[in-house]
Amino acid sequence: MRTPRPLPSLGITLIATALGAGLSPVAPGTMGTLVAIPLAWACARFGGHLAFIAGLVVVTAVGTWAAGRFCAAAGRHDDQRIVIDEVAGYFVTLLAVPRGPVELALAFGLFRLFDIWKPPPVRQVDRFVKGGFGVMADDLAAGVYAGACLFALERFGVVGKLAALVGVGGGSGP
Repeated sequence: MRTPRPLPSLGITLIATALGAGLSPVAPGTMGTLVAIPLAWACARFGGHLAFIAGLVVVTAVGTWAAGRFCAAAGRHDDQRIVIDEVAGYFVTLLAVPRGPVELALAFGLFRLFDIWKPPPVRQVDRFVKGGFGVMADDLAAGVYAGACLFALERFGVVGKLAALVGVGGGSGP
């Protein structure tokens, strides 16, 4: 039986685990994606599209660094406690659509679907790309799939119909 390695520094752990969400004993990836929702909403609402893009870039860059450090300290690639990649993947999912309540909810479901399913080439990225970027890359790729589906739902009017059905307004612009 392997003795678990200690966690890295508190700062790296807080970043890699998305403020501790990845330490959840139940569905850490889902918990990490839940952390992304208010962050994505705040970036879109208070800073617009450029702030949203900046948020994605910062989360991806800092997350890549922290994930690499966490993997090294934990002694294994893509430790399940690392969920900053879910935050970045969720941001990618929302990149090309308005970010209203319905889009945020659909993005959550679609991203979790593609992150768990890992259709090709997401699964290959997960297997063969290592290090901090490898941890991030498969979730970024899953975000592209989820984002393409969300974009199609938006363009075909499905999101608008759902918004009207539940009585909420549209997003804040792409």
